[in-house]
Amino acid sequence: MKKLLVLIAAVLCSAFLMLGQGGGGGGAGKGGAKGGSAAKGKAVPEEGIPVTNELVTAKCGVCHAKDEKGNLSRISYARSTPEGWEEAIKRMIRLNGLTLQPAEARTILKYLSTNHGLAPEEAKPVMYMAEHRIQDEAVPNEGVRTTCMQCHALGRAFQWHRTKEDWTLLTNMHVAFFPQADAAFRRNANAGGGAAGDGAPAAGGAAAAAGSLDTTLDFLGTSYGLQTPEWSAWKARMRAPKIAGRWMVLAHIAGKGQYSGELTVTQGAAEDEFTTSVKLQPLGGGAAITRTGSGLVYAGYSWRGRSKGAAAVANAAPGDLSSEMREAMWIAPDQTSAEGRWFWGEYQEFGMDVKLKRVTGAPTLLTLDRPSLVRGSQGQKVRLVGSNLPAQVVPADLEFGAGVTVKTIVSHTATEVVAQVDIAPTAVFGKRDVVLGLAVLPGAFAVYDKADYIKVLPDTALSRLGSDVHPKGYQQLEAIGFHRGEDGKLHTADDVEIGPVDVTWAMEEFYAVFGDDDKEFVGTLNNSGLFTPSLDGPNPQRKFSRNNYGDVWAVATAVSEKDKEGKPLQGKSYLVVTVPTYIRWDQPEVGK
Repeated sequence: MKKLLVLIAAVLCSAFLMLGQGGGGGGAGKGGAKGGSAAKGKAVPEEGIPVTNELVTAKCGVCHAKDEKGNLSRISYARSTPEGWEEAIKRMIRLNGLTLQPAEARTILKYLSTNHGLAPEEAKPVMYMAEHRIQDEAVPNEGVRTTCMQCHALGRAFQWHRTKEDWTLLTNMHVAFFPQADAAFRRNANAGGGAAGDGAPAAGGAAAAAGSLDTTLDFLGTSYGLQTPEWSAWKARMRAPKIAGRWMVLAHIAGKGQYSGELTVTQGAAEDEFTTSVKLQPLGGGAAITRTGSGLVYAGYSWRGRSKGAAAVANAAPGDLSSEMREAMWIAPDQTSAEGRWFWGEYQEFGMDVKLKRVTGAPTLLTLDRPSLVRGSQGQKVRLVGSNLPAQVVPADLEFGAGVTVKTIVSHTATEVVAQVDIAPTAVFGKRDVVLGLAVLPGAFAVYDKADYIKVLPDTALSRLGSDVHPKGYQQLEAIGFHRGEDGKLHTADDVEIGPVDVTWAMEEFYAVFGDDDKEFVGTLNNSGLFTPSLDGPNPQRKFSRNNYGDVWAVATAVSEKDKEGKPLQGKSYLVVTVPTYIRWDQPEVGK
């Protein structure tokens, strides 16, 4: 028995020694093993980013050793978004005993997100993570698919930039923390000819597994390295956010349409803190939205904030626009425009896509009140929304492109111009710019003759069952019409989006197995395209008392638009209704 205990102790010590050499378990060491790759000579270490903040050094330097250049191990060799650093700070608190006061955590987060953050060009492709969008991610290679995508979105990795060595340390940490990661890294171990009779991998299998991990590490070290031209340029260009003032806002809310209005940004106590007030009016008419809030700007461009409606509604319906919203926006480096998403809901499933333009002294155009005009139609009234528009406007001042004639100016103010236009029967199909003096609104509207097909967005949707314990996750769908374009073919690159289509909604069975009955149990789809999931838990009405999960088609049928055979146009979205999320990967504190 004593010999057995000694043997077990020896094995465990060897295992932990190997992990310690590789930096596994989140260790602070800068060096380490090369994961799936064998070292081919000693590589020259990449230069880190020195930490100059005393609080960061005091709190983080207890575990992360500081070198003679001011680099803290691990920290100086990585850059990320506010959400990425917030998650890392939480992990240090949860696993490694770090203690922070809220004010200290905010200071550290601000410093790391700005001085060890991303350049605007690096952050924009992964903004969907901060915006909580469901995104179909492009997979760069099979190695990345195998090693990263089995457990999480690629965006979780791609919102970080690290040295090649630090990427290796991260994979070692995954092996130490998550057994399934080790399985993913070695998934190809049996490639190349099957397994031996005793279950051992065939010859060449280990090399295949190492190749898969090496491919991923090479890709990450090259494409998401620490030092990049974009980061070098942004360090020189970065400046304090001077965004106080008035901004025009264009917002799209799925199921509700387009809104326009004005956002007022007021400077807060610090140069990167602000308060906001906004009023949005639906372009199609209806009640205005009024909200107030606050926000922070990280790294000179990355807005994180939150806002509330003027009056909270008790027992509000799902998707209620007075709900508290979180805001994630990307501010252009010249600080004249911004775009992003304001979102709410237990799973951040509701949201509005927003675009902002700074109000200056010059005339600026924001939007038209309609996305498309029918070829050959006459006397169409269109409303052009903007700021500082000219005091006098005549038809000759407005241009809508060839084939569209401005007949008269119905009315005009400093913020809108209403014009009456005729569209020639021979007008070219496609998107048009609108020009007023020197102000240009690119792609303002489309010219078409009829809707040729409709798409239901999102085309792949997700909803979650819920109960008193776990909240439901809803899904808002909308139907968008498309024109065939100049080539006359459907679903080609020149097809033109013409805007929302009036439809009726229904569900159809997605037959995955014989006798599938998901449609009867997953939930309900109302006339506005809002899907409400059923309760979570075993259902005695289902065979084997299964839960109410399943997959269905959400079908939109056009009220007026028909195909060439005279049948109403239809579009479908594949809707998956699944169980609640029991672990939340979310960083709401970045907006506080």
